[in-house]
Amino acid sequence: MAFDLISGKMARTGLAALALALSSTVAFAGDKLQYFTWSGYELPDFNKSFLAAHPDGVEASIFGDDDDAFTKVKAGFRPDIAHPCYDKVARWNKEGLLQPIDTKRIKNWDSIFPVFKNLPDLQAGDGKVWMVPWDWGNTSILYRTDLVKNPEASWNLLWDKQYAGRMATIDAVHDTPIVAALLAGVNPFDMTPEQMDKVAEKLREQRPLLSNYTTDMTSVEQALASGQLVAAMTWNASATSLKKQGVPVEFMKPKEGMLTWSCGFVMLKDAKNVDLAYDFINSRLDADSGKYLIESYGYGSSLSSAFATVPKEELEKLQLPSDPEVMLKTTIFTGPMKQNDELAKMFEKVKAGG
Repeated sequence: MAFDLISGKMARTGLAALALALSSTVAFAGDKLQYFTWSGYELPDFNKSFLAAHPDGVEASIFGDDDDAFTKVKAGFRPDIAHPCYDKVARWNKEGLLQPIDTKRIKNWDSIFPVFKNLPDLQAGDGKVWMVPWDWGNTSILYRTDLVKNPEASWNLLWDKQYAGRMATIDAVHDTPIVAALLAGVNPFDMTPEQMDKVAEKLREQRPLLSNYTTDMTSVEQALASGQLVAAMTWNASATSLKKQGVPVEFMKPKEGMLTWSCGFVMLKDAKNVDLAYDFINSRLDADSGKYLIESYGYGSSLSSAFATVPKEELEKLQLPSDPEVMLKTTIFTGPMKQNDELAKMFEKVKAGG
């Protein structure tokens, strides 16, 4: 770049070049959809039609879980769209972080299972919603069938002292504390201070038996494959992955109920690329995107049209009914937790030894 040593000022040509470069960079960045999601959900296979229309049109940032995502967005990080789960949407909305999504601009809205699109905290009125449901799945115990022989079908396995140091659980307030509440006979979604104390005691009972608390499912899968872990709380994808590798594992159906969750796409209030966001969501709601989600990860798509493309025998192998309402009759649906913040503080204290 030209520089005038006598005056100490950049030459006009240098300034013009710099301005052009900066404006091009800003325009280029502005043309990219900023997507904030879980690890593994940024894959191009999920949005092929979007990339066909907008090559290199999305930039993904990854969060550990949706509590982590909420904290970062509340602190000022501003993607265009994010991918939290249903139980957190009211919390995001209460902080004024979201703008409504017009369902008239969602081309496959009518193909979304009613049980998901009619969730109460999603409704924003006038045909608009706060979240477009996209995926759903289960949380349960994945265990080595050769190392844990014929266990009782119960969450109590993760409290079994004979496997001390060889078990792991999910480091998230909407997972492990919910299970502790179920075992303590407490409603996980609305509890008194006395009931929360019961949950804390149940978590303290479990803490010394665990290898670790984590959201890193890759490490959990590796530890289960090696035999370092014999049981762990995981999601469907870990069971699907290890079974494909030939590892002898089973995804338990606890008598207290698996946890079932649903996640989806929210649009941030300050989104700069609203039209791109709608294109992206519509691409994610293509039937082939849902088919890839089902067959690759073992998660459920929110779309009935996606399930229609997957053979019945494949769904049976994945333990996924083609109608999620069938699953929800025997599982615990993870909804909003009235004491989320208090429970999160208690969980952190317990993990720290308190």
